[in-house]
Amino acid sequence: MLTELDDLDARTGSTTSLVRTIVGLYLRELGGWISSAHLIALMDALGTTPQVTRTAISRLKKKGILEQQARADVQGLQLTPTGERILARGDRRIFEPRAMDPADPWCLLSYSIPEAERERRHQLRKYLQGIGGGLMAPGLWIFPDYLRAEVWEILRVLGLEDHATVIVSNLLEFTGTAQASAVAWWDLDALSALHHGFLDQNKAVAGAGQASAAESFALYVRAIDSWRTIPYLDPGLPENYLPGDWPGHQSAEVFLCIQASHSSAARSHVDALTALA
Repeated sequence: MLTELDDLDARTGSTTSLVRTIVGLYLRELGGWISSAHLIALMDALGTTPQVTRTAISRLKKKGILEQQARADVQGLQLTPTGERILARGDRRIFEPRAMDPADPWCLLSYSIPEAERERRHQLRKYLQGIGGGLMAPGLWIFPDYLRAEVWEILRVLGLEDHATVIVSNLLEFTGTAQASAVAWWDLDALSALHHGFLDQNKAVAGAGQASAAESFALYVRAIDSWRTIPYLDPGLPENYLPGDWPGHQSAEVFLCIQASHSSAARSHVDALTALA
């Protein structure tokens, strides 16, 4: 029941995470299917051995993202309907970095879940934090309003709609400053560290000169893999809620620069390789 909410929890940079990133970037454009040999060859461009790649593929199959399917006696991997939904959720976040304007509305979620349902309460907290929610008080969360559909999706999948109330407001009033409230509701230090980690790993990629298609593929896949969890955890708070040296703006610019510089050549590499008999 919960699978459709779960993006892969593999550590970014791991083989399993890199395979999942390749699947997310290219499998739908290839018709939802790829031969096992071609997927292994794509991972070879990232320096991964076939044995390690096969282990990662097995993990994706256990997650319900991929399933084994042969075509014309060629062994391959098919994207599952669950995988389609997970990737669609990811697309909305990963490739269109969003940030609130100070005048944009907020979405507040209030819920009361009986103690007998504490396991579902724990799952709800996990998923709300996983989409960038801020915890204002026990049972009260805050999000940019553009995340409201995802809040309702979580409630629906967990069967908790009847335990929750969602409020949309254009005005928040509080004592103290907006920045102090943001520090109390979100772990801004952890989010800042994620952005700095991405920048440390990818600033040189954004400024890289000419590269071969295979090199662009490897650079692009690794950059996407290191970026893809950040837009889930960072809700895109307004400027007045963030410290002046907030690194999120720069990391989004670097991500978009890498996309513009390497995505086309990376796709050319995939097309050339998968066209081989």
